Order: sequence, then structure tokens, then C-alpha cells
Amino acid sequence: MTETKPLPSYLIQRYHGWKATTYSENASWFRRLADDGQRPRAMVISCCDSRVHVTSIFGAEQGEFFIHRNIANLVPPYLPDGDHHGTSAAVEYAVTSLKVSNIIVLGHSNCGGVKGCLDMCEGNAPQLEEKTSFVGRWMDILKPGYEKVSKGNAGGDLAPALEREAVLISLENLKSFPFVKSAMDADELSLHGLWTDIGEGGLEHYVPGQGFVPV
Repeated sequence: MTETKPLPSYLIQRYHGWKATTYSENASWFRRLADDGQRPRAMVISCCDSRVHVTSIFGAEQGEFFIHRNIANLVPPYLPDGDHHGTSAAVEYAVTSLKVSNIIVLGHSNCGGVKGCLDMCEGNAPQLEEKTSFVGRWMDILKPGYEKVSKGNAGGDLAPALEREAVLISLENLKSFPFVKSAMDADELSLHGLWTDIGEGGLEHYVPGQGFVPV
């Protein structure tokens, strides 16, 4: 049996630094969050990519965002089949229990998950085609997007277009959840699609009829 190794020392040092500064200076706020519970106004669905720092982009503090991260910021369609669905569970909790008023799907440049889908669709990633590949089967959600962008970007770089399409597919899939649709119909919930350029620090917002436009 493989033994668990000690926590890396740099993480321990950073924790002690945080506890002595950020926490110490805001201890009453942290205790209030613990006692009163969370009341986030927005849920953010973003990529697992370590370069995407959601709270930094929006200058958010603890308690402001309910954040769910997965490969390529994808939301699967509503499928109540009794199986395990982490993303769907997060959406359900955010909408039905936390009553968030906004759900933001945040895509980004140079997304490895989207690149994997692109390679898979072009026959360059046989390992992702295997049924045993969790990444490959997750990226199946985005395959219809490849067919769409490949028709309109012949000969061009498909990755940026597919990254934005991942956001749009997730927004459409969100609408397939009955509790999301109900909250939207009651004007209690709004959906938003964003895409950020990691290198340039840019942010684009999806506007129906216009596409992605700079914020």
C-alpha cells in the first residue's frame, strides 16, 4: 500500500503566512462567514487550469462566488440517470439552495481540454478515444462544437473558436436543467458567457446577435 507523503513544506509556509496576515487581519469576517453561512450572488463555472484565477480577475473576496471548476468549463446536458454528476450537482445546489442570481461560464485561451477535443476530433489523440479515458468522454460534450466551428474556420486556428464554443454549449446545456429554466423564467437567474485571454488579460462577454465582445 502506498503511504501518503507529508504536505510539501512550501504549502505549510504559505499557510502560516496567510494565517498570520490575511486571516489575522480579517478574523471577524471569517468568523461571520462561518456562522452566517454563504450567500454568493453568482456561481462561476471555470476551467481547472491553474492559470485561470477567477477571484483575482473580479477582485472577489471570500463568500462572493460559488465556484465550480472542471476540464474546459463544460456543463453537460441535464441527465437524471442516478449516476455521479459533479457539475450537475454543483449547479443544482447553486440554484436551488443558494439561490444565486447569476451563473457565469468562464472560458479561456490556450485551454488544454479544448486542445484535447480538437486533437481527438482530428484523429490525433487515439488515447482520448479509449472508453477508459475520463478526459476523452468528458470532451465528448464539446464534439458538436468542433463540427460547427470547423465549417466556419476552414484552414484557420480552430482552438480560439472552439474555446468560445465551449462556453456557448455550456450555456445551452444549463437551460436544459428544469430548475435553471424555472428560475430564468421567473427572472430570478441570469446566464452569462465570458472568455478571458490569459496572456493579454482581456475579457470578452457573449452578447446574443453580436458574439463575444470586449468587456
